[in-house]
Amino acid sequence: MNRSEPISAHESPLPAPAFHDPRHHIKIFHGDCLQILAAIPASSIDLIFADPPYFLSNGGITCHAGRMVSVNKGDWDRSRGADANHEFNRAWLAACQRVLKPDASIWISGTSHVIHSVGFALQQLGFKLLNDISWVKPNPPPNLSCRYFTHATETIIWAARDKKSRHKFNYKLMRQIAGGKQMKSVWTIPPPEPWEKKFGKHPAQKPLALIERILLASSSEGDLVLDPFLGSGTSALAALRARRRFVGIELDPKWIQTTTQRIHALGESRATSHGTGQHASTHESDESPKSKAASAGQLP
Repeated sequence: MNRSEPISAHESPLPAPAFHDPRHHIKIFHGDCLQILAAIPASSIDLIFADPPYFLSNGGITCHAGRMVSVNKGDWDRSRGADANHEFNRAWLAACQRVLKPDASIWISGTSHVIHSVGFALQQLGFKLLNDISWVKPNPPPNLSCRYFTHATETIIWAARDKKSRHKFNYKLMRQIAGGKQMKSVWTIPPPEPWEKKFGKHPAQKPLALIERILLASSSEGDLVLDPFLGSGTSALAALRARRRFVGIELDPKWIQTTTQRIHALGESRATSHGTGQHASTHESDESPKSKAASAGQLP
């Protein structure tokens, strides 16, 4: 694993992380992603996975476990109107572009409510579009109104930082996973397994297998991965499993707690499997003032 990188003099220092796992090189910051991203050094991140608000909490309904339920996820997912939504997408994508290394790339997931705005913003900002992945959900909830096709896919856009980027693609590994054939841009992956929801289910939770494939496809061991919309921390677990360093940003303390529980559980299971039985993680409250000060202003 690489050593942490200091903040340059012209940037505001990063705050102390809400969670720090020095053994696995994971840091999670609590706050608004635009403010935290502004404090991260330019050209310091190898890969970004982002699952931004879809802006679909509009009072509608869906079907879950055979019951009619609301689609509302919270105020963070409410639409502010097409123009304001697009302005927000441009802002966070520009902030991500600044911190990406010259040959780094970004993956963004979304439904039709947001993905077209994201794609347009990527073009406006000068990203290089690489692929659009169709994630197919094998058993999607039925459409209760019977006036639309059943929503069975989400789109994931893969883009490099700019037109000059020589992005990383682990072609041989992806071909191996695809059974010796070139991997296609249509991925059939089930939703999160029950064990992935043990500590709570985020309303926009992605399956671990999906994000793990993304990391394996476009980064290397020791690379630094960033998730500006961490949610329940699936990207952090994928990074831990794939031996990538990780930085996450989350606005809601509830989901940071869920993420730390998931990391602890995975860290303990890995330690037990290696015969150590030792805890791997350090929560903010367990750090000394000296270690907190050292954590501020540094990436994993």
